Amino acid sequence: MIDRIDHIAIAVEHLESAIDIWVKLLGCDRSAVAIHEVPSEKVRAAFIPIGETKIELLEPLGDDGPIAKFLSKNGAGMHHIALATDGIEAEAKRAADEGLTPLGEPSAGAGGKKIVFLHPRQTNRVLVEFVEPKGTH
Repeated sequence: MIDRIDHIAIAVEHLESAIDIWVKLLGCDRSAVAIHEVPSEKVRAAFIPIGETKIELLEPLGDDGPIAKFLSKNGAGMHHIALATDGIEAEAKRAADEGLTPLGEPSAGAGGKKIVFLHPRQTNRVLVEFVEPKGTH
């Protein structure tokens, strides 16, 4: 079951300067920011908590990953919205049964979470990610 928004992701050119902006905007302490490298996705991600959700800032590691391609095509900005679930395989199957196309199988994401994306052509051009927090699988 999907029970909340886990995070809203923003693609950025420079992670450190983006963190500075969002920490100021949210009025939080920089020590609250968690940074993860996800080599499989060729990205560095910073998570900034805001209530029960997070803002995720995504910086490409190199020129050939999905975030680098997104930035090249679209520039910095909103990348995806992530919905939390305690059963990612069941949610991916349910979505597929409803005619929505998962982009691959659930895999490892930042912080040891399981993730899977849905094709944005079927979700009003919004890239949607299902996230299963670590410890629920």
